Amino acid sequence: MIDHPRPRDEADFDLQPDHHFMRLALQQAVAAFEQDEVPVGAVIVHEGRVIGAAHNQRETLSDPTAHAEMLAITQAAEARSDWRLNGCTLYVTLEPCPMCAGALVNSRIDRVVYGALDPKAGAVHSLFTIGSDPRLNHRFAITPGVMQADCGAILTEFFRIKRSMGKK
Repeated sequence: MIDHPRPRDEADFDLQPDHHFMRLALQQAVAAFEQDEVPVGAVIVHEGRVIGAAHNQRETLSDPTAHAEMLAITQAAEARSDWRLNGCTLYVTLEPCPMCAGALVNSRIDRVVYGALDPKAGAVHSLFTIGSDPRLNHRFAITPGVMQADCGAILTEFFRIKRSMGKK
């Protein structure tokens, strides 16, 4: 008798944890889109549990630092009662910018998983490699391109709508 592997389904996220958590980040990006914010979402996971989840809120909070990653880092640090996020993974729909990449180094995060590349401001692959720069006191593992098409599509749609309305 041949033992067939069991079928994979959405609930069986142990087989594809990066996709499962990126879907949660995409849900955050949708929330940003609905609030007329640039649709970027982020979640931070520790030992398989989400301890931070946020989306861009720069317009809502009138705060240039209110990027999804920054808000998720703050939540995760609060959840752990520690600024050090060792053992944590950030899932974010867009490659982090220099500010966010610097905050990730300073938070001592272990890993960053992102969806879409950011050729204009990306700081872990596209323009800079802050997360792997040996001159810094901490480096993190980087997994690019997880659900890249989905992550890019929501951004493309958002900016298509903005351009059609004559806004930047």
